[in-house]
Amino acid sequence: MLFSSFAATFGAPGQGNYAPGNAFLDAFAEYRRAAGLPATSLAWGPWADGGMADGAVGDRMRRHGVIEMAPARALTALQHALDRDETTLTVADMEWKRFVLAFTSGRARPLLHDLPEARQVVEGTRTAAAEDDDAGAAPLLRRLAGQPEAEQERLLLDLVRTAVAGVLGYSGPDAVEAGRAFKELGFDSLTSVELRNRLNAAAGLKLPPTLVFDHPTPTVLARHLRAELAGRSAADAAPAPTAATSGDDAEPIAVVAMSCRFPGGVRTPEDLWQLLASGGDALSAFPADRGWDVEALYDPDPDAPGTSYTREGGFLSDAAAFDPAFFGISPREALAMDPQQRLLLETSWEAFERAGIDPGTLHGSPSGVFVGTNGSDYSHLVRGAADGLEGHLATGSAGSVVSGRLSYTFGLEGPAVTVDTACSASLVALHLAVQALRAGECTLALAGGVTVMSTPGTFIEFSRQRGLSSDGRCKAFSADADGFSPAEGVGLLLVERLSDAQRLGHPVLAVIRGTAINQDGASNGLTAPNGPSQQRVIRQALANARLAAADVDVVEAHGTGTTLGDPIEAQALLATYGQDRPADRPLLLGSVKSNIGHAQAAAGVAGVMKMVLAMQHGVLPRSLHITEPTPHVDWTAGRVALLTEQRAWPDTGGRPWRAGVSSFGFSGTNAHAVIEQAPAAQGSGDEGTPAPLDPHPLPTATTPDGTGTESPAPLPWPLTAKTERALHGQAARLLNHLATSPDLRVCDVGHSLATTRAAHDRRAVLIGARPVRGDGVAGGGVAGGGCASGCGGRSFAG
Repeated sequence: MLFSSFAATFGAPGQGNYAPGNAFLDAFAEYRRAAGLPATSLAWGPWADGGMADGAVGDRMRRHGVIEMAPARALTALQHALDRDETTLTVADMEWKRFVLAFTSGRARPLLHDLPEARQVVEGTRTAAAEDDDAGAAPLLRRLAGQPEAEQERLLLDLVRTAVAGVLGYSGPDAVEAGRAFKELGFDSLTSVELRNRLNAAAGLKLPPTLVFDHPTPTVLARHLRAELAGRSAADAAPAPTAATSGDDAEPIAVVAMSCRFPGGVRTPEDLWQLLASGGDALSAFPADRGWDVEALYDPDPDAPGTSYTREGGFLSDAAAFDPAFFGISPREALAMDPQQRLLLETSWEAFERAGIDPGTLHGSPSGVFVGTNGSDYSHLVRGAADGLEGHLATGSAGSVVSGRLSYTFGLEGPAVTVDTACSASLVALHLAVQALRAGECTLALAGGVTVMSTPGTFIEFSRQRGLSSDGRCKAFSADADGFSPAEGVGLLLVERLSDAQRLGHPVLAVIRGTAINQDGASNGLTAPNGPSQQRVIRQALANARLAAADVDVVEAHGTGTTLGDPIEAQALLATYGQDRPADRPLLLGSVKSNIGHAQAAAGVAGVMKMVLAMQHGVLPRSLHITEPTPHVDWTAGRVALLTEQRAWPDTGGRPWRAGVSSFGFSGTNAHAVIEQAPAAQGSGDEGTPAPLDPHPLPTATTPDGTGTESPAPLPWPLTAKTERALHGQAARLLNHLATSPDLRVCDVGHSLATTRAAHDRRAVLIGARPVRGDGVAGGGVAGGGCASGCGGRSFAG
């Protein structure tokens, strides 16, 4: 006879360490029975009269519909189990209506389908909701009819406070403070749904489960109810957003280069596209090269201190790799530098060269740097752990130096700003860069974000908050979404005014049409998202872009995969982009976090890069890990469709393709950007097709004489690097690039190598005669030794 627990059958809040052991007892009983041996395991609910459910634990279980059993009835159930020779049996006293509401508040629970009492509650709730829709509003509407607005709000506030008192057990409506946040009043996910149900019944409305997060106090909620009963949303009642700029100040901003590092070995935008297009999952086990005690770190119990209940996330495999000598940095200073600063140096250099700009030519220029971060935990590792680093630790971990070091290294004299709004930081940085370019504060700007987790602190903290995905995957907008997946990454965009990019011949990958940022303000909790604020930032970005919602084809969502955040975001998108759209052209919705996890301060820029790459290829990648759309969203409220399959970019009738990108910060700062396809003048001249931009890291140019004709004679391809090894690497990369880009011309390659690359100490020349074949060998070409400024040349097989 085995005494197990109810926690092993249904799970229970705060008992993550208790449930697995009891589940083993149930399984052991089944194992013995299968072997022909006697066994009975009883999974007990809480006992009354001094059992384990006394105190706070019992209060929480009663709130979720699990009632203490009288000992006499429990013993009767025990005898019943023995008489029937049961193998496993759960014995508990249930208040099914409350339990079903609590058990299904996060997601659908197939376990309940086989329980008649639970199934009856589910069906009864649906029937009651349908009846309430028809009849519930009549008495309330009669009371409100003919009353001035102030009186209507007073009556509705009384309705809300009465409902709150009934749900939470207050003595009456007068005990409920009208201006206090619902979270402070004592609401949790269960009681929030119960309040929603009561108000739906009283008002005959279809209010979302996230109601108290969207409208965080009784006063705000009463105003919302009045707007809903009057047939208009709160957004309709709010002043319409106006464009922040006008005339020349509203010129589109061009993205002229991108560079990145993301999980899954992604080192370039091309790698990122390959991951997305193939439906790749870049998440992996905890890294073994950072000094983490990986075995001790994992514990399935969410309450176990100092541990994580998930084993996987999104990690950069080479976060520690860095060549300090290339940037003139001593090994000692490099060791004191946060890896985030090192990665930004590398990706900044790459961004400049991808745009065809020699980084050395920017010294003294009014170029800006806008970088998002969410802090640094690297200093915790090196401070006191390594001798001789004093003097470098302050700058190595300072937030201001995250951007300032880039300006110092490249001699940039425009604004240098480090932004910390957590998950929205990189998109806020892009917004600031766009504003600075339009205001003339800089002529060129780096904008993006970076996150490296030097310690497992993020996993530990969010395990205590039960915010992590159990299997380490972001299941954005899926019915089985259960949390976010922490990840790392760095992404940078090089941006400038569109007219400047076209004048200077820089490649235009896409255009930033409009951006906006705002704050949740006094929401229902410091870190709780807020739907109306998300709606406002979307509408402001569209106003700044001078576009209507229907002018945008797809949104790259914040999409963290949390049970609260996803429904709030989906409802905001339905209320904005989902309205006034053609029936055959719904807004398409996806999230790059399903591939790489939540890259935190680099998440927003990852979304922008995904959309730019999708425009270049004319394909929208699918979002992974979506079993079915979350049932906590009324998907019929607007025209929005999840990207559960890869598909071609929708036909827009000849207008440019456009995408929205959202990021919402942990601290409440929201950001939204509207991205547009590169102007057709960059490509074939056909306005209905995307510009055929070169996605490769080596820029090309027209011939010096402007004829555009290919020379039949072999031409020199100069290479330059700081070390002998790097020079060999440059040659190998060039040949690989040529092998995968058969359309490149010999003269364009030579001209670009000679005019758009920085000149270093070690140099060599390859002789290019004809396009490179698939084996990486230039047909008929022979590389000659070359040198410059007395440097020794090297010969490479051409």
